[in-house]
Amino acid sequence: MHIGRVSTAMITPFLPDGSIHFEMVAKLIEHLIATGTDSVVVCGTTGESPTLTDNEKADLIRFTVDSVNNRIPVIAGTGSNSTKASIDLTKIADEAGVNGIMLVTPYYNKPDQRGMFEHFKAIANETKLPVLLYNIPGRSVVNMLPETVLKLSKISNIQAIKEAGGNLEQMSDIIAGSHADFAVYSGDDGLTLPVLSIGGAGVVSVASHVVGADMQKLIRAFEEGRHQDAALIHHALLPLIRALFAKPNPVPVKYALGKLGLDVGSVRLPLVDMIDEEKQNFDQVWSQYKEKQQSFR
Repeated sequence: MHIGRVSTAMITPFLPDGSIHFEMVAKLIEHLIATGTDSVVVCGTTGESPTLTDNEKADLIRFTVDSVNNRIPVIAGTGSNSTKASIDLTKIADEAGVNGIMLVTPYYNKPDQRGMFEHFKAIANETKLPVLLYNIPGRSVVNMLPETVLKLSKISNIQAIKEAGGNLEQMSDIIAGSHADFAVYSGDDGLTLPVLSIGGAGVVSVASHVVGADMQKLIRAFEEGRHQDAALIHHALLPLIRALFAKPNPVPVKYALGKLGLDVGSVRLPLVDMIDEEKQNFDQVWSQYKEKQQSFR
């Protein structure tokens, strides 16, 4: 699965009436491509997928594929807590021309390891598209263990995992136990450098909406053996990353995009926008980051 080093889990812009702002989706895609994004994930958690209808997901996937126009890979988040619904959306995404799909661990149902294996196996068997698994215990309440991931990695089109459990030991076990072509991506922006150091492939990022070029600089510095430079960028990024996740994702990143002149609109309930005090706190961190940024330009 070739999604590059920095894949952006793309937000979904909304109009004031709450509908998808497709014109802004196109502008956002241009911004992301111009600032270092190697691929995009559409209809993921950051895209507020739980509040998108099936028809909205289908329209958004098709529009994203058309707008990207084969310049970078498009990965569609087609996973849910219903295996059948995941298969149905996967088929729609395949027809739309995506380059792969991302499948989240089933939430709310709380399946055991065997249930998770059978869920992902069933979806993978219904498509020829490359599959990016997505483990995020903080949202799904279940943690897919390394032995389950390694078993799934033997299915030919299951080719990568986005690990957002924050457990480097677990990621290390997956990297050590899987075949060379299976890729492990950090699902946490703040762990990009540590994950690279244990053999990870890169990051599926939220921060790359606003600091994509700097994420690429960090990775390039590490790959070129300039570890001090990579560490400098890592430490500069951390406070900003914390600020981007100080409120439920994607609330802060949507606000941050507005600071770059991209009015991507509000979030859908049950998420709410930041209040003035929270915006001021973010602005302070943003200003401090812009000052630090000069040291690694």
